[in-house]
Amino acid sequence: MNAEVILFELNFKAVRSSGAGGQHVNKVSSKIVLIFDVATSQGLNENEKLWLQNKLKTKISQENLLILTCDEDRSQFKNKKIIIKRFFEMLEKALVLPKVRKATKISKGANEKRIQEKKKASEIKAGRKKLDF
Repeated sequence: MNAEVILFELNFKAVRSSGAGGQHVNKVSSKIVLIFDVATSQGLNENEKLWLQNKLKTKISQENLLILTCDEDRSQFKNKKIIIKRFFEMLEKALVLPKVRKATKISKGANEKRIQEKKKASEIKAGRKKLDF
């Protein structure tokens, strides 16, 4: 992943925030929409693109566009900073390869101990039965 190349590929749109806020919300476009085209990105190799499309399939549209929004702050500039930071954190998290699980075997000693404990429990339960003369 080449973060510098990806940064230049990001598209931003400023739109009006929804919800309460009065006159300020109605006249200022402070909400930022980040649009990133995963399929045509030069900053990702083919494996990374496939990995992202698989991991982030709920966030990617049918046109392979990753769309994120931010309207946390009243400042357009701060919202842009927040969304860029969130975007790169999401990419890094999605591109982490999970550790391969190593199959392990139970040791002979542990297996012996388990069998001995089962035998002991069995003897205790057998001792609870009423004897039939």
